[in-house]
Amino acid sequence: MTLLKEEKKEIIEKYKMHDADTGSSAIQVAIMTSRINTLNEHLKINKKDHHSRRGLVTLVGKRKRLLEYIKNSDLEGYRKLIKSLGLRK
Repeated sequence: MTLLKEEKKEIIEKYKMHDADTGSSAIQVAIMTSRINTLNEHLKINKKDHHSRRGLVTLVGKRKRLLEYIKNSDLEGYRKLIKSLGLRK
């Protein structure tokens, strides 16, 4: 359910804004989206895993707040991020 180092590096490379960028809001949202997708697959198999379900709900809430921040600060970047991640908005 966790991301491998290689997967995380690929996400950082794809969404970084400059060379030393490792933790901008866009990168955090992309990493959270990847984790949410893996948790979703896990919960399809393990329907009674309520501890992981709670973690999923908290991750979705964090991602929602970060997306709202990005939307308020950089609307064009928000639209591009939503489109590249394939989120419904």
